[in-house]
Amino acid sequence: MLKSNIDKSTGFEKRFENINTVVFENSTAASVSVAKEIAALIQSKQKNNELCVLGLATGSSPKGLYAELVRLHKEEGLSFKNVVSFNLDEYYPMEPDSINSYVRFMKELLFNQVDILPENIHIPDGTLSKEEIANYCADYENKIEALGGIDLQILGIGGNGHIGFNESGSLQNSKTRLVALDHITRVAASGDFSGLSNTPRTAITLGVKKIMEAKQVILMAWGVGKSNIIKASVEGEVTNRIPASFLQEHQNAVFVLDKEASSKLTRINTPWLVEKIVWTDKLIRKAVLGLALHLQKPILMLTDADYIENGMSDLLADSGPAYDINIKIFNQLQNTITGWPGGKSNADDSHRPERAEPSRKRVLIFSPHPDDDIISMGGTFMRLQDQGHEVHVAYQTSGNIAVADDEALRFASFVCDYNDKFGIKSEEAETIYKKASAFLKNKKASEIDIPEVRYIKGLIRKGEARATSHFVGLPDEQIHFMELPFYETGKIEKNPIGKEDIQLTMDLIEKIKPHQIYAAGDLADPHGTHKVCLDAIFEAVKNLKQKDFMNDCWVWLYRGAWQEWGIDEIEMAVPMSPDQVLAKRHGIFKHQSQKDGVVFQGSDAREFWQRAEDRNSETANFYKQLGLATYAAMEAFVRWEY
Repeated sequence: MLKSNIDKSTGFEKRFENINTVVFENSTAASVSVAKEIAALIQSKQKNNELCVLGLATGSSPKGLYAELVRLHKEEGLSFKNVVSFNLDEYYPMEPDSINSYVRFMKELLFNQVDILPENIHIPDGTLSKEEIANYCADYENKIEALGGIDLQILGIGGNGHIGFNESGSLQNSKTRLVALDHITRVAASGDFSGLSNTPRTAITLGVKKIMEAKQVILMAWGVGKSNIIKASVEGEVTNRIPASFLQEHQNAVFVLDKEASSKLTRINTPWLVEKIVWTDKLIRKAVLGLALHLQKPILMLTDADYIENGMSDLLADSGPAYDINIKIFNQLQNTITGWPGGKSNADDSHRPERAEPSRKRVLIFSPHPDDDIISMGGTFMRLQDQGHEVHVAYQTSGNIAVADDEALRFASFVCDYNDKFGIKSEEAETIYKKASAFLKNKKASEIDIPEVRYIKGLIRKGEARATSHFVGLPDEQIHFMELPFYETGKIEKNPIGKEDIQLTMDLIEKIKPHQIYAAGDLADPHGTHKVCLDAIFEAVKNLKQKDFMNDCWVWLYRGAWQEWGIDEIEMAVPMSPDQVLAKRHGIFKHQSQKDGVVFQGSDAREFWQRAEDRNSETANFYKQLGLATYAAMEAFVRWEY
């Protein structure tokens, strides 16, 4: 059984965490550990000539787990012939061969790659009539009971704390049933279905009662996006508003997390409240800034009493008085602010985040999608260009799946009208338009676009990205469209990062020989496009670090449209005036296909320019609250040391 590394004799775990919680460096290490646990269970059952009953989950969380189980089967001979599986849920209605069906998900990621017997696979049936569902669900539970119950249940967790599709409000004795999906759940899934209107409203789910009856439960969660609900589930009260909290009352349950998902837990976020710690510079900064924001005081107004009353008396004893600590942290934060992201030439750079020399730097901005550059660091992008640096932008993927079908049809029609107007004979253009039109008119929900439609959508986004770069002032030779192969599946689900992705990234870095690299450091989804693009950059940089030019190359990470770096993490903050905020907005507007009804809207109804402005103004407001200068907005960066 996976065990927490907390010393229970201290009582610290009981004080805050009400369930066994194990934190790994990343989701890969966590998935490998859980796979070993499952393999050991399967093998122990095999020795006793027993069946191993597994409850399985879908979604992004178990993808790494299933990949490791497949590896164990293929490379280490792990057999699944004694395994009987019961999946948690399925959308309703849902055809088994649909691209978004959990039947297809499980077959592609696990069942078709191991030796599990087909008759031992059980997944809720999304093709039943509503009249059949009640009896079907009762029979589903009877099959589990006939086998003696579930030996090990794997779970993910929804943003509202759901387990399976047991949404907020589900009771602890709820049975397998048809449920209405919460709006939050549907919004989270809407990207897979190309919009909320196409997303199922109902699903069949295993009930909480059967989950709680499993002999062992492992809940997996990755990414900072899950951190708040993890804290509520682990440290909060047991409530049907957060069904995952029921697991506090399970006798053999564990939450397996990566660092980001665990980041809001008390022992991780504020360890000084749990035990005596060694006060590093990083922890001091985190604690003091958190205290100032919590008390809504400027840093320099914090008192000895504030420290003592908020569990920081050890820090005061080690490094006090408060005034001395406050001054140190205030100066550190002030030194992150710079209007010269490429460094200020002929200036003292000892307290600046960037080097003064060389005065004119070669800068390479990596943008995972064709708009992340302007959305996430548009003000810095423009400032680097305006201050005379040689700025290159590299669009890592085509972003084609984020273009609506009617946009593709509109542009294909435009080409035909253009040719007709200017007397350009092109039967090929007419043929492509007719083929695309016929496909889109008969396109099924979530059906993969034909290549012609994908190419049109990619060209739309390419044109928008080029328009943005021209708006900033870049010439064509400094605009690079990489079209990394891992992305070009035509599906939401992408391929894993490959050698070609890394090589293309290495080739571009070696060609430009940059003094600065900017990359999207968005780690919310370990399987998301941003993370895969970042992994390609990290691997490329590691492979090139022995090159002479890399000795003078710094890597700065920005965050995506959804979140910002924590105030204690920021190492460079680039302020923007109201005019610069407006200029950034106009740059974002060049991406017309991403305005007024984005395909992947997520749970945030604001447009990208609104999200960006709100986030940037919030960062500036944090600096203001902490007693520093007032700016309209700020873009934030963290340096990656390789």
